[in-house]
Amino acid sequence: MSARILVVDDVPANVKLLEARLSAEYFDVMTASNGTEALAICHRAECDIILLDVMMPDMDGFEVCRRLKSDPATHHIPVVMVTALDSPSDRNRGLEAGADDFLTKPVSDVVLIARVRSLTRLKMMTDELRMRAITSLEIGMQAPERSAVADTGKGGRILLVDDRQSSYERLATILAAEHTVDVEPNPTEALFHAAEGNYDLLIVSLDLNNFDGLRLCSQARSLERTRHVPILAIADPENSTRLLRGLEIGVNDYLLRPIDKTELLARARTQIRRRRYTDHLRDNVQNSIEMAITDALTGLHNRRYMESHLATLAEQAATRGKPLALMILDIDFFKAINDNYGHDAGDDVLREFAVRVRKSIRGIDLACRYGGEEFVIVMPETDLHVAGMVAERLRRSIAGEPFAIHKGAKRIEVTISIGLTTLEQKGEAVADVLKRADMALYRAKHDGRNRVVSQAA
Repeated sequence: MSARILVVDDVPANVKLLEARLSAEYFDVMTASNGTEALAICHRAECDIILLDVMMPDMDGFEVCRRLKSDPATHHIPVVMVTALDSPSDRNRGLEAGADDFLTKPVSDVVLIARVRSLTRLKMMTDELRMRAITSLEIGMQAPERSAVADTGKGGRILLVDDRQSSYERLATILAAEHTVDVEPNPTEALFHAAEGNYDLLIVSLDLNNFDGLRLCSQARSLERTRHVPILAIADPENSTRLLRGLEIGVNDYLLRPIDKTELLARARTQIRRRRYTDHLRDNVQNSIEMAITDALTGLHNRRYMESHLATLAEQAATRGKPLALMILDIDFFKAINDNYGHDAGDDVLREFAVRVRKSIRGIDLACRYGGEEFVIVMPETDLHVAGMVAERLRRSIAGEPFAIHKGAKRIEVTISIGLTTLEQKGEAVADVLKRADMALYRAKHDGRNRVVSQAA
């Protein structure tokens, strides 16, 4: 697993030492001797992780970190402060500035590499989501970066898994100042609790009685509902080596007892902010996918989706030797509705039409807006006779009740014409099936509209 690591330190010997350690693990290493240079490199998107010294002449590491985390273009880059400062106040100051971790020199190779590898996995996952979400900007959706920068990380839902009463009571009291906290002292129930609770953060003690806390973390990573929930592990100092193993299996962060109140809150906020940001990215990806295949006005699938999916349905029907029915529907005199009542009224009719279509077809059927006032319904495993019954039921549904327009102020009569056919011949081109249904629709309109006309293959 390779990544581009930016080492920021004004002492050349420190830079060379970190560069040698990281290069030996096959990371690509870049260097900067001051904060200004580091910020410029980050803005050019040239690094994946930053190892940042605190004591620098032009701008200290705290300020560099604050600037990185307050900028929508760079806030997602993990920052690890590596410094000789070792007081709790310095550590908390770094975490409050937005650092993902704070390592005190001298840092052991094992701890450093484990932390870098853990953050590399996280960064790669985030980058993949960010890349997929780029299309959401092109279709007018709001990017989550600005809201992520403004997010305080407070108000999260946390599940604390700890079977020591004195420990979980103290931790829950601290966390409750900023979050909603549930305590699960029974580790065998914790995974079920986590899966059902929609939590923003899991805090797991690795010093559970008669239960392996790391196995619980591993199980949480393998379960779909908890796979993306960040995990903050807590352990006694003598179990620090198990924490490093935890980073390898997906633990996001850790704390050693005794727990500092300020550090616990800071690390919880960091993980919750990151969870919310990645959730926003996933939502944008999902929404952009849905928008790409869905007609915005009616909520039905669009023509692009229909054309790609119809070929698959036709191939499946031919392979299984099953019929496939297809109907093209057209709203009669739709132009007159727009001309007489306005385009808003036409939109009202289209939306209500889509609602009635959904009520008249099965879950396996595919309903699409083909263009304008024309729609296509594809019905797998349906012969011409059954499809004709469905088409007639839909026609009656449209004609039998007037459509409300202008927010219900007026109701108008609407009818539809339907052309119906089936795919019966193995290997027949989808375009030929559509053309045959279109010819049937033409006959329906020519014969007086408000009717269903079938045309066999």
